[in-house]
Order: sequence, then structure tokens, then C-alpha cells
Amino acid sequence: AMDPDADSEWIIRAFFRNGRLVSIPARQGKRLVILRELRERCFAEDRDYPEKDVNMRLALVHPDVAALRRYLVDAKLMARSNGIYRRMM
Repeated sequence: AMDPDADSEWIIRAFFRNGRLVSIPARQGKRLVILRELRERCFAEDRDYPEKDVNMRLALVHPDVAALRRYLVDAKLMARSNGIYRRMM
């Protein structure tokens, strides 16, 4: 627990299988690690992503795209405006 990066690696390995998200962590700390990883994997470029595009990209990783979209916005990792999503931070 002393090395947050090592913890993050462990969490990512635990929740991703073959590039897909096995489940969405219930605990907020773990969920944030997973959401950050998701953003890097699915939305690497700093540009506008229409909601349809966001859904398509997230669906490749996990079926519950609505929850993932909401979590990304709630965690301030993505901003949503008029159906357009963009990276934050």
C-alpha cells in the first residue's frame, strides 16, 4: 500500500481481462483507478467525442456504457456538454 503505482497496476490487472473490464469496482478508490485507465485506453486524444462514439468505445470494454459514462463525468475525468464528451485534467 506504500506504492500507489504498484497498487494501481494490481487493480488494473485484477479488473481487466484481455482488454475488457470484468466488472466495475464498487469501491470508489479502485473505481477511480479503473476509470483513469479506461480514459487512457478509450479516449487517448484530447478532442470532442460524440456520445455515439463514447458508447461505441466503452462497449468494446464493458456492456454497461451508461454507468461508465456517468462515472467518468462524475469523477471529472470527462466533461459532457450537449451530448459531446471531452477529456478533463
